[in-house]
Amino acid sequence: MENLISLVNKLQRACTALGDHGAESALPTLWDSLPAIAVVGGQSSGKSSVLESVVGKDFLPRGSGIVTRRPLVLQLNRIDGPEEYAEFMHLKKKRFTDFALVRKEIADETDRATGRTKQISTVPIYLSIYSPNVVNLTLIDLPGLTKVAVEGQPDSIVHDIENMIRSFIEKPNCIILAISPANQDLATSDAIKISREVDPKGERTFGVLTKIDLMDKGTDAVDILEGRSYRLQYPWIGVVNRSQQDINKNVDMITARIREREYFASIPEYKHLAHRMGSEHLAEILSKHLESVIKSRIPGIQSLITKATAELETELCRLGKPIAADAGGKLYTIMEICRMFDSIYKEHLDGVRSGGEKIYYVFDNQFPVALKRLQFEKHLAMENVKKLITQADGYQPHLIAPEQGYRRLIESCLVSIKGPAEAAVDAVHAILKELVHRAIKETHELKQFPTLRVEVSSAAFKALDRMRDESKKNTLMLVDMECSYLTVDFFRKLPQDVEKGGSPTQSIFDRYNDSYLRRIGTNVQAYVNMVCSTLRNSIPKSIVYCQVREAKRSLLDHFFTELGARETKQLSKLLDEDPEVMERRAKLAQRLELYRSAQAEIDAVAWAK
Repeated sequence: MENLISLVNKLQRACTALGDHGAESALPTLWDSLPAIAVVGGQSSGKSSVLESVVGKDFLPRGSGIVTRRPLVLQLNRIDGPEEYAEFMHLKKKRFTDFALVRKEIADETDRATGRTKQISTVPIYLSIYSPNVVNLTLIDLPGLTKVAVEGQPDSIVHDIENMIRSFIEKPNCIILAISPANQDLATSDAIKISREVDPKGERTFGVLTKIDLMDKGTDAVDILEGRSYRLQYPWIGVVNRSQQDINKNVDMITARIREREYFASIPEYKHLAHRMGSEHLAEILSKHLESVIKSRIPGIQSLITKATAELETELCRLGKPIAADAGGKLYTIMEICRMFDSIYKEHLDGVRSGGEKIYYVFDNQFPVALKRLQFEKHLAMENVKKLITQADGYQPHLIAPEQGYRRLIESCLVSIKGPAEAAVDAVHAILKELVHRAIKETHELKQFPTLRVEVSSAAFKALDRMRDESKKNTLMLVDMECSYLTVDFFRKLPQDVEKGGSPTQSIFDRYNDSYLRRIGTNVQAYVNMVCSTLRNSIPKSIVYCQVREAKRSLLDHFFTELGARETKQLSKLLDEDPEVMERRAKLAQRLELYRSAQAEIDAVAWAK
């Protein structure tokens, strides 16, 4: 069972070392779930003397006014051997064997946090005492309750102290050690009053009655000690501390404990209670009770650790990894983030994520519809056919077929295909840009670094613009190729026209009859349809090759090349993370370390048992 108190001691030290001081933190807190004994009492109630009696050493600062201005987490550890020493958590590996120096260090460490004023602080001081004369026990000494502010203290000090004490004792895992002096009316006890507020049934409160030996003659504390004046679930415990004269004469604690035992055994009113009175009995009772409470709380603590660890890991994952300090590490971080973006972008194109199907819609719907909407009829109207044929013939009419006229008619039709072809290139370009926006948003790591996000986006758009220009050039080249060289076999397979072109006596403009001109228009229409059918397949191939394929292969290649030439300062600018995010990540990492170490400590105790 001693391992359980040691376990909580380790967890409490870890909490303080890693910044977990309780509910005031916005992060998950382990501190609040750990069982603890808080010592509560008014000024001059004998609170410090009770703690020193339990420890068996003079080690607490003394004086008038508020002496305890920070919570003191006092961890007692029973050891074998005659050596007695103390250690502060803020002074690692330094042992104090002179307890007068312990007293001075408590005062100095308080001043470091609050200044040499009389302000208070909620950040605990951790003191571990190792001795063969103590029981395994952890106590939290809190500032004494006061009714008025003294010189140098703000008017709010009374409420500040009450609020601090209440923040400790209102937690269901806190055991309250309420110190009340016997020579004052219990109804006015500050400790009983505040403990009653948070524990009205007295289920978590141990009552300690001090200064029994200073009561007026003819009076005694039997009604209180037997629970008739104020009933608690646990029996009241009376103690007799050293008097100020004893302290001045340096009466040691062993002698003081002997006198305490003799006092209760010799006073007739208390003889029947002597077996459960005194500071030694108080320490033993508290130690056993703390052990039992810890044992009952371990499953809940483990559940909390498991849940909080998962939450912290999720949050850290969302915030991303911390930034490396060296240039190589920064460059690696940038490259990894860019690769993640690139991978997500490819998933959109390959159908793993949505968006890539829009490109197929352009090829299967928009582009064919645009081709069908081309008004070749205007180019092949009777008047236009006659005009182009006669102009192509010039002063010397064609002999067999109007070849030049055919070429001009076909070229005037095919040139109009450039519009839908360019529109298809632009439509795919717009889709590829839209997918960049989506991939940027879906790359969680880029959210950390606004400047890098802008640069990656800009580099991707520039690359897509280059690919679009190259795609447009190649796509229009396909149309130009069809214009520059006609498929001869198509015309060879057409039925030959044996009809002559007209009468020599007719005007040049009446050289061909309507039937002949319509046949020319029909032939041109058939050829243009054939070319459209060919381009309907070849233009999407060109667009995919020049834009989609290249976007998958080399979207950020230019950006990567530029990155290699940048200096550390320039790389740092790309990784300009929000300072608040950096601070939160560091705190989360500390808290996660706390929970993992806590789980390891609990596991070690379980294996040891």
